[in-house]
Order: sequence, then C-alpha cells, then structure tokens
Amino acid sequence: MMRMRSDGPVRTRREGAILEVTLDRPKANAIDLKTSRVMGEVFRDFRDDDGLRVAILRAAGEKFFCPGWDLKAAAEGDAVDGDYGVGGFGGLQELPQMNKPVIAAVQGIACGGGLELALSCDLILASETATFALPEIRSGTVADAASIKLPKRIPYHVAMDLLLTGRWFDAAEALRWGLVKEVCTPEELLPKAWELARLLESGPPLVYAAIKEIVREAEDMRFQDALNRITKRQFATVDRLYASEDQLEGARAFAEKRDPVWKGR
Repeated sequence: MMRMRSDGPVRTRREGAILEVTLDRPKANAIDLKTSRVMGEVFRDFRDDDGLRVAILRAAGEKFFCPGWDLKAAAEGDAVDGDYGVGGFGGLQELPQMNKPVIAAVQGIACGGGLELALSCDLILASETATFALPEIRSGTVADAASIKLPKRIPYHVAMDLLLTGRWFDAAEALRWGLVKEVCTPEELLPKAWELARLLESGPPLVYAAIKEIVREAEDMRFQDALNRITKRQFATVDRLYASEDQLEGARAFAEKRDPVWKGR
C-alpha cells in the first residue's frame, strides 16, 4: 500500500480506490527537479498499488494549476536535462505501463510544461478560470511533449497555431477543440472531478488497463497490426483480462440482469 503524503510540494489523499494528488509549490506551482521526482514516485506507487483504481491531479490555490518548469530553480542550477525521475517531467509524461485512468482538474494558469502535464492525463476538467498557452516559442525553446501530443489530440492547424504563436486561450476554446471534457465553475471543479473519479472507480479496472495499453501501443501501429495483437492476446493487459474472473463476472451479470461486481482479477 502506498504511503500518503500530508506535506511538502506534493500531497496525497486516499478515499476508497481513488487517490487525489495535489501539487502545492507556492507561489505558482512550478515544478523543479526534486518535485518532479516526488511526483514520479507518487504516480509509480499509484500504478503499482492494486487497491487504487483512479487518480485525480489538482493544484493548490486559485491562480495557478502549473506554469511548467521552474525557471528560478533552473537559474540556481537545476539543469533542464537533469533527472526528472521515474515518470519524466511531472511524474506522468514518461511513466511506463501507467494503465490506470488519471483525471486532471485544472484551474487558473496551465502553460508550458503545466499544459503538457495536463495532456499526460486521460481526462481534463477545467474551471472557467483556466487559461492555457505554450509560450516556449517566446523564450527560444520548444514545447517538446506538446509538439508530439497536441497535433494528435486536436485539429492539426489549431495545434500549429498554438505551438507557433504561443498565444493564450481560455477554457471555452479548449472545450471547443475537445482538449477538455468539461468546463465548470471554480466551486464545481473538484466535486465534478470526484464525481467522475467515483464513476471510474465503480468500473472494471482490468478493462481500463486494456484500454490504456491498447491506445498507447496502437498509436504508431497500422490498424490491422494492432487489431491482430488484440485478438491474439499479445497485449499483456488483454491476455490478463480474457483470463480473468471479471471477464466471467461481466457475462454473468448481463445474463442475470444485475450490476457486475468487479474484483480486478
């Protein structure tokens, strides 16, 4: 069972099979190397804890979700190519075999690496106060992860506009392009995230794992090659699902006209 963290730049709270992760680094929740490594440990432990099924990533305060890389720490010696930890920047971006759903609850400013952190989650809820940007272009650098992910998530020309100009856009525009699932009031943001998390908590964890592995691995595969790997049970999560008690439980529950009871095995 993973250890809960009650202080420091990353706090955690557990309720049932849901883990809430709060980034809290005043004044702006910028991420330095140490914080990134802690976030990697938190999400690695979440991944490996069979008692946890879904995570919520949020940030403390109202003005900032996360502006990305801590430039003050960089000026004091944090190397941009330093050790970000097991999950890469922010603990999620490069974490291998992350087969559980993660929800981002975004309020205030989410720019640069902060937007990339949100993009590393599976579902994004945004407050009406949320604003987004990829301003790296203005400082002569590249938004590396966003350059890879964004054109695959939203229309190509919209992604290129955001990457090439670094302009700001609001939650309503993010919703219009399908970047976020829902926009709500600041007061509704966390309750809505928990409502969604509880819905996922009640679902079949082995199916979620299979979905995440298939989506991740099939991204650069031909359709037929990916489909063949699924039908031949060549994805580890799919093989586990098809041999599981939950697979039988789903069929029995349907036949018996009742809600299934998922055990994750």
